[in-house]
Formats: sequence, C-alpha cells, structure tokens
Amino acid sequence: MPTYVWEGVTRKGETRKGEIEGPDEATVRGILRRQGFRTLNVKEKPKDISEYLTFLQPKVKEKDVVVFARIFATMINAGLPLIQCLDLLAQEEQNKTFKKVIKAIKEDIEAGSTLTDALKKYPKIFDELFVNLVAAGESGGILDVILQRLSNYMEKAMKLKSKVKGAMTYPASVLVISIGVVTLLLLKVIPVFQKMFEGMGGELPAPTQFLVNASAFMQSYFLYMVGIVVAVGIVFNRFKSTEKGRYILDGLVLKSPVFGPLLKKVAVAKFTRTMSTMMSSGVPILEGLAIVSKTAGNVIIEQALMNVRKSISEGKPIAEPLAETGIFPPMVVQMIAVGEATGALDQMLAKIADFYDDEVDAAVEAMTSLLEPFMMVFLGGVVGGMIIAMYLPIFKMASVVGG
Repeated sequence: MPTYVWEGVTRKGETRKGEIEGPDEATVRGILRRQGFRTLNVKEKPKDISEYLTFLQPKVKEKDVVVFARIFATMINAGLPLIQCLDLLAQEEQNKTFKKVIKAIKEDIEAGSTLTDALKKYPKIFDELFVNLVAAGESGGILDVILQRLSNYMEKAMKLKSKVKGAMTYPASVLVISIGVVTLLLLKVIPVFQKMFEGMGGELPAPTQFLVNASAFMQSYFLYMVGIVVAVGIVFNRFKSTEKGRYILDGLVLKSPVFGPLLKKVAVAKFTRTMSTMMSSGVPILEGLAIVSKTAGNVIIEQALMNVRKSISEGKPIAEPLAETGIFPPMVVQMIAVGEATGALDQMLAKIADFYDDEVDAAVEAMTSLLEPFMMVFLGGVVGGMIIAMYLPIFKMASVVGG
C-alpha cells in the first residue's frame, strides 16, 4: 500500500504531522478523522529515487533475516497473531528493502496466503532451507520453535562463514598490496632513478637493468596489460559459471594443500548442522539431503550428497554412502552410524557440528599462523629486492670513488 504524508489539527487546536499507509487518500482521511484529527493536507509520499534504481536499494543481509526470525519467534511465542507480528516487524525494520518485503508478506497473508507461500516469493532473502522449515513449523503448529531453531542455525552458519572469509582475506589482501606496491615502484619510482643512472654513465648491474627494462615495458604497455587482466577475469568468470568449469575449479580447491582440508571441515560442519536442524524440525531425510546439497557451495560436495540421497532412497543406511564420498572422515561416519542405530541421529549430527566448528577454528588459526610469516617474507622480499636493485649502481659508484 502507498504511504501518505498528512498534516492535521487535534481537538485542542494543536498541529500534527505524520505518515500513514492506506489504499487511497479518502481512506486515509477517514482513518485520521476517526483518530480525532481535522485534516488540513494529505498527499501521497513521493518515491525515493532508489526505488527506481535497484542497485541503490540496500541489500537484505543474512543478519537482518536472523534478527527477523528471532523476534518473530518471540512474538509468536508470546501469543501475538501472525498479522500483528509482521506489522510490528515491518514498523521496526530499518532496512528499507526488507521493510517492503515484510509488508508484502503481511498483505499476502491478509489475502489468504500461507506464510510459507508468501516467503517463497523472495528466494534471494529466504532460501529453500528457511522456507521448508517454516512449512514444517506451520503444519506442526510449532512455528515459534522452528523460527528459534532457524535463528540459532543461521547465527552459527554466519560465524562459520566469517571464519573462512577471514582466513581467505589475509593472503588476498597481502597479494593485492604487493601488486600495488610493485606497480607504483615500476611506474613512478624507477623512472626517477633511471634518469639519475643515465647521468652517471657506465653499465648497470644486471638486477638494476632488469628493473629498468621492466619499468620501460610497463610504461609502454600498461593499458594493454590492464586490458589483458580484465579479459582474463571475464574469461575466468564465464568458465567458472559453466558446469564443467565449476566442477574443475571446485575439485582443484578441495585438493589444494592449504585450503582443501579447511573447506572439507567447513563442509562437514555445515552438512551436520543443517541436517540436524532439519531432522529435529520434522523434515524427512531425503528432502533434507536434497536441500543441503543445493546449499553446499561446492559442486563436488553437492554431487556427493546427491549420490548419498540416491543410495538412501534405495534402502541403504546413511553412514555407508557417506563413507564412499571420501569427504567425510571415518570418525564422522562412525558417529552418524551410531546415531542412526540409536534413533538419535539429529542429536548426534548436532554434536558433530559443534566439534567441527572447533576444528574449523583450529584450522583457521593454524593456516593463519602458517601463511603470516610466508606472506611477510614474500612482500618484504619483493619490495626489498627492488629497493636493493635500485641502489646497487649507487653502491658501485661509491666503491669506485672510495677506491
């Protein structure tokens, strides 16, 4: 519904201003009269320019959805009707994009839709896992419990994701800084030294001559080099977007000596946490595996989980096909087998997820401690080597003069 800006006078003669939602101006005037206002002016609020330019609209972050689920669960648990909960959530929401989505969900439910069907219209905000768990909560009459579980699950998933991002950010940032420093030296600093070397005469040392030649090459072909880098980036992104490209790249990542073991641990933690949440909420294991595979983030792991799902549908226990994937360690497989045999698989999966969260923490710390000195030596070696090469002719001239 559109928003109207109004100005009115109370029975005591005081002027008031505000905003109110309504289907049309006449309805808004009627609402204000019933509230005791004599309306002086009512007009539709002009739309913000960001509504026309989608890239200017704020994105709905995972944190926003977590807060939404947690507060929503508390309100439902307190006995508030669904429509009133959504109305209050929309009023309190600071993110303009998410506010509109919540209002639209409320209007859909008022029109007779279920909460699950209303959420399905926004797959970029509410993923398949969220929607399926809400559906289980609605059908089982435990929506508040499900939303609470969802918020807990999403918070832990966010922490896991931030740990991995933190581990990847450090080496990437050092590499970018190294490239930036080398480029700046070659384009701006080396030419100054080159002019000085030309005035000195004589033959330059090999390292210095190499830097001078590299500087001259970069100055002449800098734009071409930038174009090549951009073209390689575009080709790489297109290759990565293809099915074959994703399969090759995801396989290389899992086999990499540094990041491979970490990503396998992340995959185990994510799988066990998600499956535990879904099974404890009443989602069937085959449906749960189909959803988990789509959210794996790696096509190799996705294919492995779909193979596990196929084996289970043929009557096999879950532990056996999990062992065949080569992704899940023997200890995890054994614990899952015990959980399946005792009928407490969801609880066992939750314990494995907690254990592997700690394992990811330890792996990130170990990787950071390993990469930190290596990257510092790399950065210092490149920049230091260039500086020494620039000063070699000066040292040579000083030795000649001293001799």
